[in-house]
Amino acid sequence: MASTRQAEPHESGVGEPEGGGTAAPGGIDSAAFAFVQSLAAELSGGKVDLPSFPDIVPRVRQALADENATPEKIVRVVSSEPALAARLLQIANSAALNFSGKAVTDLRTAVARLGFNMVRTAAVAFAMSQLKKADALQGLEKPLDVLWRRSAATAAMSHVLAKRFSRVNPDTALLAGLLHGIGELYILTRAKQHPQLFANASAYGAIVRDWHTSIAKALLENWEMAEEIVCAVSEFENNEREHRGPPDLTDVLSVAYLIVSYQDHPDAIELNMQGVAACRRMQLDGAAYRKLIGESADEVAAMQQALGS
Repeated sequence: MASTRQAEPHESGVGEPEGGGTAAPGGIDSAAFAFVQSLAAELSGGKVDLPSFPDIVPRVRQALADENATPEKIVRVVSSEPALAARLLQIANSAALNFSGKAVTDLRTAVARLGFNMVRTAAVAFAMSQLKKADALQGLEKPLDVLWRRSAATAAMSHVLAKRFSRVNPDTALLAGLLHGIGELYILTRAKQHPQLFANASAYGAIVRDWHTSIAKALLENWEMAEEIVCAVSEFENNEREHRGPPDLTDVLSVAYLIVSYQDHPDAIELNMQGVAACRRMQLDGAAYRKLIGESADEVAAMQQALGS
């Protein structure tokens, strides 16, 4: 990370640090050490997947992966999950995407209006929002909600930034933003089996910081996501990352995450943009940031609402 960047004002929703705990090798809490061992075993064991994640997501993903997929086939898959079908209609009629103002009342028209990329994103958004209702994750409602809202905000900001400051496909940026915390989500759902972790927020935060990108990469590769998205979610926290050419998806996600992280601390954003290579490539300074926030507030809010946040 750039040396000028301060620690992010990040709310996790887990408990405050408490003392105690048996020391484990390396001086970390014994519960944290046991959890890290389990993460390492899962990653080395091969395919990684999210516990309690609705199975509609892989079914939609498989249908969309078919080169011969038709809107009718996608409609049949989506219709098998009525709540997702309702969400797609809601998104198609949202202020963010319904520019004509003409209401869509059937699923086929909604799929055609949104396009396959947005259908994929809507399925992921639906699944993430539904995790709070999973019986196996009871007790995690608050941190799941915090992470979901941050993911939706980052997705909406990524969509706006892609359109205004890059040639990146905005729908791809939306999906990358939504998925940026997928490794953290995995850690959170797995930590349900290690309740002692939530008594020590600093230990839990260190695990998220050290492990979430590796887990995200494994998850997204397992889901056969595009390499562009895998790279962006794996590397968006590297503020000194350099590459040739115009701003890419990783740049867009990096800046979107930075803006969302400091949205409640606007006095600190300009300082924390300094030294961030993605901001330089996107020619985003303090003045451009203030203009962006002023002009895009309604658009960001509409997109967050469309996603269900």
